[in-house]
Amino acid sequence: MEFQRIFSNAPWEEKVGYCRVLKADKHIYITGTAPIDEKGTTFAPGDAYKQTKRCLEIIQDSLLKLNVPINKIVRTRMYVTNIQLWQDYGKAHKEFFQKHPPATTMVQVAALISPDMLIEIEADAVI
Repeated sequence: MEFQRIFSNAPWEEKVGYCRVLKADKHIYITGTAPIDEKGTTFAPGDAYKQTKRCLEIIQDSLLKLNVPINKIVRTRMYVTNIQLWQDYGKAHKEFFQKHPPATTMVQVAALISPDMLIEIEADAVI
């Protein structure tokens, strides 16, 4: 089996030892994606909807590096710090995947790597 790895140069990749995307034959695994801006800081602190959109945009950009469209995503996992905001997370997710909804999970976690992050998203795709 052949593997292809895509790195985003996020500061945590080197420290933790992971890559943004791992392609293994027809399967693509996208690591937990946090809502960071171009400077590496949290995007839209306190805004669940905007943070969710940002995570999905980063995922989409990562897939484009492999020439894979987002309609190949088959599963997402949303890790959220405040489940009461589920409608905001869900609204952004639905808008993004409207024509090709994947299987998904949303679970509340105690914390993410930065206290102002409300969501982190993982995704899997099949080509």
